[in-house]
Amino acid sequence: MAINNSDGSAVEVSGISKQYAGKQGVVQALADVSFGVDPGEFVCIVGPSGCGKTTLFRILGGLEPATRGEVTLDGSPVTAPTPNMGIVFQEYHLFPWRTVRGNIAFGIDNAAVDGVDQDERVQHLIDLVGLAGFGDSYPKSLSGGMKQRVALARALAIDPDLLLMDEPFAAVDAQTRERLQDELLDIWQETGKTILFVTHDVEEAIKLADTVVVMGKEPGQIRETVAIELDHPRSRADAAFGSYYERVRSLIDG
Repeated sequence: MAINNSDGSAVEVSGISKQYAGKQGVVQALADVSFGVDPGEFVCIVGPSGCGKTTLFRILGGLEPATRGEVTLDGSPVTAPTPNMGIVFQEYHLFPWRTVRGNIAFGIDNAAVDGVDQDERVQHLIDLVGLAGFGDSYPKSLSGGMKQRVALARALAIDPDLLLMDEPFAAVDAQTRERLQDELLDIWQETGKTILFVTHDVEEAIKLADTVVVMGKEPGQIRETVAIELDHPRSRADAAFGSYYERVRSLIDG
């Protein structure tokens, strides 16, 4: 059973600002952040530490309100997580008492999806993320990379058009990270999902994204949006890859 090869969802971020009450007064975490994401587009958000990437991610996912501005998904305001978005965090957030199969099925159970052959869909997702043979394993027996595959499969379980991912590969070793990047690209190309992916790794952003949104800080804002006009697969050894890296790196460094 294949997941629908959808056209993804359009995202519009319009004038997002976020303020917090700090010990020294009001902290401006984000200021007038605006950008759009086309259906099926892979967009990475990069920037220096403290630029508000995670705050923006939480607003995009409806996990935290903005002080000003609006995020829309297919024209509808995002005020809370919706069944049309799947969210993957850096931490795996797996249920230790559930098997791989049970963790993935939770997404379907929780959303009460009608007309779904749960066993068939879960098995398809296990195969899709490269965990064939591990369906009955518990999280404690899995490596970090395998746990993140389970988290991705769970996010895909209800077939959302939009995937939000917050530094999902930051906690794994370099070799596993590269393998997960390749697998995510395969999944994206197979399913047609729209992906918004937050990372601190410029190389990762250029390897994955159609578009890189570069943020600056004090306050968090968009410095530039860079279209990555390279075919997949992309090699770090290519001169064009290196040029994009230097451009994005220079924007981050200010």
